[in-house]
Amino acid sequence: MSEQSDPRVFFAAERTMLAWLRTGLAIIGIGFLVARFGLFLRMLRNPGTDLSPPLASSLIGIGFVLLGAILIGVAAWQHKSFVQKMTFDQRPSNYSMQLAIWISVLVAFLGMALALYLLLSVFFTA
Repeated sequence: MSEQSDPRVFFAAERTMLAWLRTGLAIIGIGFLVARFGLFLRMLRNPGTDLSPPLASSLIGIGFVLLGAILIGVAAWQHKSFVQKMTFDQRPSNYSMQLAIWISVLVAFLGMALALYLLLSVFFTA
């Protein structure tokens, strides 16, 4: 098997993209934790009072969530660009080339939706 017709190149690129997806999900998780941790601390200090999330921790957390979502989107875009430049011989046969990209785009979109939810919960709490 020559280096030019090796499907392992595609699988290595896909593993790299999935590693970026995993990293982005971890950043989104940390962002959500930071955004809600200030509210948790406020509830511990003053039970039964104002339940609006603190602005500073919420904005830092939203920044992390946006960073993770953007990271996932960029990784999917880079992977798609790489796959389009591959020759037919380098692509594995009978394998979905787009599944990982679609999952990454979906996760990036959901990360943006989470950031929007967190932002709205900061400014429009009842």
